[in-house]
Amino acid sequence: MAIRINDTIPDIKVSTDVGDFNMHDWIGDSWAILFSHPKDFTPVCTTEFSAVAKLENDWKVRNTKVLGVSVDSVEDHKKWKKDIEAYGSHKAFFPIISDIDLVVSKAFDMLPSEAYLPDGRTPNDTATVRSVFIIGPDKKLKLSMTYPMTVGRNFAEVLRALDALQLSTNKGIATPADWQVGKDVIIPATVTDEEAESKFGSFEKALPYLRKVNIG
Repeated sequence: MAIRINDTIPDIKVSTDVGDFNMHDWIGDSWAILFSHPKDFTPVCTTEFSAVAKLENDWKVRNTKVLGVSVDSVEDHKKWKKDIEAYGSHKAFFPIISDIDLVVSKAFDMLPSEAYLPDGRTPNDTATVRSVFIIGPDKKLKLSMTYPMTVGRNFAEVLRALDALQLSTNKGIATPADWQVGKDVIIPATVTDEEAESKFGSFEKALPYLRKVNIG
């Protein structure tokens, strides 16, 4: 069954290279990024894990935990982390789930229920396990993105989307196309002009239904 925006994520007990835990307990009161990979020791995925590691401080200031998923064993994850750290010159501080039973991949609808790992498999056998999930402290899915194996993920965009989600959650606004921190935001259509002025002060009405304001 597909997991959709605003669904509560399944509280799966997972095995990782740093130990076992339940996902809800691990998230706690934080935001979380779950990012998945079809196989260890693959070139694009190695660059992505390195990029996530180098953003350690960016995740911390946003009260966000990061959690990798790869369809290989814990022992492989431990060995792969050495390559990740060598490539990116930064410690891979986050856990990586060992999803050899495909429980996480299937629960997050990255693979069909009948999927299995064949002998001598290649990344093509789990190609759709190439997703990013942003999860709120309420354990609900806020955003998901899925990439093909040939396109490395843009974690600057993941950070931008995370910033937009946190701002919209805290301030009750929406963000326009290509929004960046500090730029104008959108007042939701459900808020009347009177309510908007009381809450935000003066605002720009670009169209009758499109009102913009800068909240810093």
